[in-house]
Amino acid sequence: MPQIWMTYDELATLCGCSAAEARMQAQHLSLDRRKSRDGNTRVKLNLALMARFFETIREAEFDLDDAIKALRSAHQQMSGVLAADRSSVRRGVA
Repeated sequence: MPQIWMTYDELATLCGCSAAEARMQAQHLSLDRRKSRDGNTRVKLNLALMARFFETIREAEFDLDDAIKALRSAHQQMSGVLAADRSSVRRGVA
């Protein structure tokens, strides 16, 4: 099972509340908390919060799908050009 750990500020952004409210919510939900090496306390998201996190990524990165399609299309076009160039080299054509 993947784990996602967030600071109170990050959790607040996810939940649309203040960092203090996010801290109270983490306590209310009994989320695991740890002090990180950078000095920030992070909480481990439960399944419901992870689902919300993934949904926000899907919504925010909608253009990412279009970018991936464009990259694949460019790759296919370039692969076709390279394949044509290689076949002409094999035939001895410069």
